[in-house]
Amino acid sequence: MVGLRPILALLSIAGLCVEGWQGNSLVATRLPLSAGKGRACQGRNVAAIRMQETETAPSPSKKPSAPTEQELSREIGRRRTFAIISHPDAGKTTMTEKLLLYGGAVQEAGAVKAKGERRRATSDWMKIEQDRGISISSTALQFEYRGMQLNLLDTPGHEDFSEDTYRTIAAADNAVMLLDGAKGLEAQTLKLFNVVQKRKLPLFTFINKMDRPALEPLELLDTIENVLKIKTSPVTWPIGSGDRFMGIYDRSSSSVQIFSKESGGAKKATEVEIDGLDDPKLADLVPDDLLSNLKEELEILDEIVDPLDMELVRAQKQTPVWFGSGYNNFGVETFLNRFIDLSLPPSPRTSGDTAVPPEDKEFTGFVFKLQANMDPKHRDRIAFVRVCSGRFDKDMQVLHTRTGKTVRLSAPSKLFAQRRETVDTAYAGDIVGFVNPGAFSIGDTLTTGKKIQYEGIPTFSPELFNWIRNPNPSKQKNFKKGIDQLREEGAVQVLWSTSDFDIDPVLAAVGALQFEVVASRLKTEYGVDSSYEALPYSVARWIDGGWDVADTMKGQTYNGQFFKDSQDRPVLLVKNQWALETIMEKFPDVNFLDVAPL
Repeated sequence: MVGLRPILALLSIAGLCVEGWQGNSLVATRLPLSAGKGRACQGRNVAAIRMQETETAPSPSKKPSAPTEQELSREIGRRRTFAIISHPDAGKTTMTEKLLLYGGAVQEAGAVKAKGERRRATSDWMKIEQDRGISISSTALQFEYRGMQLNLLDTPGHEDFSEDTYRTIAAADNAVMLLDGAKGLEAQTLKLFNVVQKRKLPLFTFINKMDRPALEPLELLDTIENVLKIKTSPVTWPIGSGDRFMGIYDRSSSSVQIFSKESGGAKKATEVEIDGLDDPKLADLVPDDLLSNLKEELEILDEIVDPLDMELVRAQKQTPVWFGSGYNNFGVETFLNRFIDLSLPPSPRTSGDTAVPPEDKEFTGFVFKLQANMDPKHRDRIAFVRVCSGRFDKDMQVLHTRTGKTVRLSAPSKLFAQRRETVDTAYAGDIVGFVNPGAFSIGDTLTTGKKIQYEGIPTFSPELFNWIRNPNPSKQKNFKKGIDQLREEGAVQVLWSTSDFDIDPVLAAVGALQFEVVASRLKTEYGVDSSYEALPYSVARWIDGGWDVADTMKGQTYNGQFFKDSQDRPVLLVKNQWALETIMEKFPDVNFLDVAPL
């Protein structure tokens, strides 16, 4: 009804009185001059406005009905939420792009080591990621494939960002371990595997880069079993390696897939399926020596490898194994199809001693990641929420467990790396983004039912410490905003001196690259320069009992100094492990924590 009131006001002044409406047309009559133009018509015209506004106003939105058991069962059953873990340079970002390609989420796959537009990988959207060719922040990517809703959590491979990786794995139901065929298990992969074990996630293994010189497949399996103490069961087996990598043999279907190679692998590779090893066409496609070697290795596998047992996979006692090349699309679609069939749908989440099933009708979820400045136009902050049970509905009101406040979850977004689109509903396993004006923290639980608290996400002990200073006082507001927001999202830990004379914050990091990232983001996202000054400490410990205990130790911590963290908890920084042990001997009754208390 925009513009209608001014028109009717003019009608009143002219002495025209509205009699009613015919459709969208006004029917009016002119009063005689003796009737008094404005006042006589005013009441009738206002009534006409109200009548039309009532008839044309949209009906109030109804509260969505509660989800049915059938709806929840159907939607949860088609969700698969998984994290990809790997050592740097194992090809994780390229593999992620190829999964998106086969899922139809992108038309051309990006790659870290490529030229032009193809170098812009979807999951690496930060400027420093694109400049350095590495993943430094976890990313949520959601897409449909074969009627399934896939929630892919891409994690940083670099050890300097292991905390972000841990938080992301906490939101997953499955883990995909990506190995470089030439190097096998590497240090960072082993660390991330230990995190996956703690989270009790089933593990699926893809051995990548088989189109390059690689270790013997049997040797790779042997390394996995000896180091990780987990049995392997190959689903596919490579035919050759390096420049003689011809394709794969699928043990589950007893078929051979020969792949046509495309330069750079930017488009889907076509594949030719051949029935069985005795198909006469196979000899025309695979050289005699590779075919003979394939048959010999398959006979060995039948003797020494146990059949795939999904009960063992769910118990973390066995891992299915695929071979291929993400860069050239060899084996990627085969992996994706079988992974969907074998991986777990959303699982129950623990709150204290209670397991909350995903089919519970009450909505629950937890915040596992915060990210500032994903949209450079708005410079907002997004809270990543993993839905754990029930159904999320746009604009629903939930209990924010930590604060006890009721919060309306408006403007929810489906996330695809940097891009977003509005989502009205979501189910267990989905990742939903909410604009965060500072209300949420990592580890927060949200619920529409009774008050619960999912297991928190710990903060680990940092090993590197730098004062960070703002050389330009006129930019102090932006400097403080940048430090606060980067701390909230977990890009780095921030400590403060207990002295009133030292007002600059201390950045505490697991790896040196975190300092570089903070400086780069302060510059590009907040327009602030910064400088660092190293502190002579390498070990940090929280004090159980807080300041009541820490105050009794002051002045007696040689080679150590107390700082406070963002929650005002005492953190003791010491020069080295030997100095810590000396302090611990002096205070045998004090509990020194290497993980922040939750």
